[in-house]
Amino acid sequence: MTAFGADSTTDDVLAGVDLSGKRILVTGGSAGLGVETVRALKARGATVVAAVRDLSKARRALGDAGAGEIDLVELDLASLASCRKAADALVANGAKFDVVIANAAVMACPFGKTADGFEMQFGTNHLGHFVFVNRLAPALNTPARIVILSSSGHRFADVDLDDPNFERTPYGEWAAYGRSKTANALFAVGLDKRLKGRGVRAAAVHPGGIMTELGRHLTPELIDQMTGGRGVSSFKFKTVPQGAATTVWAAIVAPGDDVGGRYCEDCGVAARTDDPTTRTGVRAYALDPAHADALWAKSEELVGERFTY
Repeated sequence: MTAFGADSTTDDVLAGVDLSGKRILVTGGSAGLGVETVRALKARGATVVAAVRDLSKARRALGDAGAGEIDLVELDLASLASCRKAADALVANGAKFDVVIANAAVMACPFGKTADGFEMQFGTNHLGHFVFVNRLAPALNTPARIVILSSSGHRFADVDLDDPNFERTPYGEWAAYGRSKTANALFAVGLDKRLKGRGVRAAAVHPGGIMTELGRHLTPELIDQMTGGRGVSSFKFKTVPQGAATTVWAAIVAPGDDVGGRYCEDCGVAARTDDPTTRTGVRAYALDPAHADALWAKSEELVGERFTY
């Protein structure tokens, strides 16, 4: 298998790949990494469904990117009713998916709550996808792949299963983001454990630092917190095609046994590290199977729904 790395783009990773006959779903396909992911997959012949909150915005963005005609499904991850409605409609359609990419997210936003009363980042980034992806599982082919976008931001905080909504803990934008991104990584661990017996493998992905709409809430103070006071100039940003490369690598190119239940970055499987000074690698708590099971149980309790496989 060709070696790829931090500078690889979606077109590098998918060079020579024919996705004709493959059906792929991408959440958050109306901006940034989502648009590039949809474009790259569509360009290789895949049938792509984009699940988005704003249909008009998605049509404009995907049209500008040259993605052609894309099937759109309305999905607001901050509303469990919307997650259930979208997933159930896709399952009822009867067409199967070969890949599901949970790409959509919010980052470092002021304190807020979802329609169901959950802290906004945990509720949107994790619980919305938890319900949507699990309810979509009957529509997965065998084999299939699920990619959950996490982030190096998972190092900011482990999940807090005793106080997931900051009811007793002082709210911090990066702490909340870190919790949600750790939850994303643990969700991939939990999905892979439950679905690999039927040929479905799940992986978590850190795309890298990219200037997209995701950073709309960043203030100079938050940037200082993110960079340890070194400022944005100390940070090496990727282009959007480089940022989406690890997503398509984990979804299409990498062997399932290599990435199943793992955390990937720079088109490879990340090493575990507890070094607080490094921006690469994955913390052990984000891959712990028992921790993943505890989060799964807590997530089922919070959303009022059980998912068994």
